[in-house]
Amino acid sequence: DAPPFLLSPQNNLGILWSERDEIKTAQTYLESAEALYHQYMKEDGNPPMDPSEHFMEEHEKLTDQERSKRFEKAYTHTLYYLAQVYQHLEMIEKAAQYCHTTLKRQLEFSGYYPVEWALNAATLSQYYLSKQCFMEARHCLAAANVIFSQAGQVPSAEDNEAEQDQQDLRQRKAEIARCWIKYCLNLLQSARKLLEDNIGELDLDRQLELKAQRKKEEDEKENGRKKAVLFVTSDICDSVLAMEEKVSCVYPLDFQEAREIFLVGQNYVQEAKEFFQVDGYVTDHIEIVQDHSALFKVLAFFEEDYERRCKMHKRRVDMLEPLCADLNPQYYLLISRQLQFELADTYYEMMDLKVAIGNRLEELDSHTIKKINLLAQLAIKYYELFLDSLRNPDKVFPEELEEDVLRPAMVAKFHIARLYGKLITSDGKKQLENMQTSLEYYTFLVDYCEKYPDAVRAVETELELSKEMVGLLPTRMERLRAKLSPFI
Repeated sequence: DAPPFLLSPQNNLGILWSERDEIKTAQTYLESAEALYHQYMKEDGNPPMDPSEHFMEEHEKLTDQERSKRFEKAYTHTLYYLAQVYQHLEMIEKAAQYCHTTLKRQLEFSGYYPVEWALNAATLSQYYLSKQCFMEARHCLAAANVIFSQAGQVPSAEDNEAEQDQQDLRQRKAEIARCWIKYCLNLLQSARKLLEDNIGELDLDRQLELKAQRKKEEDEKENGRKKAVLFVTSDICDSVLAMEEKVSCVYPLDFQEAREIFLVGQNYVQEAKEFFQVDGYVTDHIEIVQDHSALFKVLAFFEEDYERRCKMHKRRVDMLEPLCADLNPQYYLLISRQLQFELADTYYEMMDLKVAIGNRLEELDSHTIKKINLLAQLAIKYYELFLDSLRNPDKVFPEELEEDVLRPAMVAKFHIARLYGKLITSDGKKQLENMQTSLEYYTFLVDYCEKYPDAVRAVETELELSKEMVGLLPTRMERLRAKLSPFI
């Protein structure tokens, strides 16, 4: 039987093997250290001698309290390294569990660096988000904020080191802010999934039903789960609670509730952007702005007034367009495509909203017609830019599309077809041209799916509608031609 003080050597061997990328061997050593700890606590319960005591005079020997502290610290290390080993082995559930226990123990035994602890807690929140455990995610983030504030301000000395420390602190703070943004965004998006009908609008019956249901089960559920996850040490408990109260962890069910979560997310967007500025952090900065845009997009879902909804999408355009214009696609092709596609989609959505507003009018006025046409043309422009980015250096569009761009490319073609059909003109000849262009884009989709049947899965709905339009449009065009023939 190995003596209990072998925890540290076992840990060290575990670290050694993991540094050599022998993760399985590391796992064996660390798991045996964990088993040793449990076995010892069960059989003895008193803290063991620390290895260093073998080299000490009798009067220097440690107190039981000190021994216990060192033994528990070694065990916390075991759990910490096991969390990393499980992460490596992609045993995500287990890694999160061990990470959580480590963080809890570090607080209990005051063995942590505030900044590192806060960052680990914020990272753990992202695991809980992936499981839709919003209460746990919020708790991790609130604790991260409270513990981070313990790091305090590094005294601003003249030397470079203090400057570097300040810079690191600012970066970590911004990274925690980004985890909060994801929290707000995920909570809003999950609520939207619950509330949307089959055409992506707010289902009012479902909203009433969920509100009634929430009243019933609000408290029951929370209490049971809280026991398992709280980082409760009396000194931080109240601060964490106060932090949690600033943002809900239940699904927002109407505009007011959604807006409160949106505003928290938006504050963290500003905080994250302060550090991750476009000069020096292009990719990070753009991702944060994309999250900000996504926050507006999901808030618009809860807004019933079409005009106000349109204004929210306009805010998205205003933040994304300058980025798109300044980005060099040669170096940032992927991000450039994402921005082009998102701008196209946003203009497309605004055009749809303007059409819906126009449909409520007795008669379409010239201002609304202008607006619809402008939005449609801008959407077409960005879809075309996206599609052009798929061409090879000789400007030839690929015969077969890569898996990762197949759906967006097909959706772009489909939306352009539909947009040409939405353009309003009193010039019959122009109308005929638009119908012809529309038909070409619908035909592309149908032909492509015939040639590459594997593509059908990616665009079932769009394909069905395209086939329908390929059947209908020629007849409509014939009718229009007949009507125009005296003038052509």
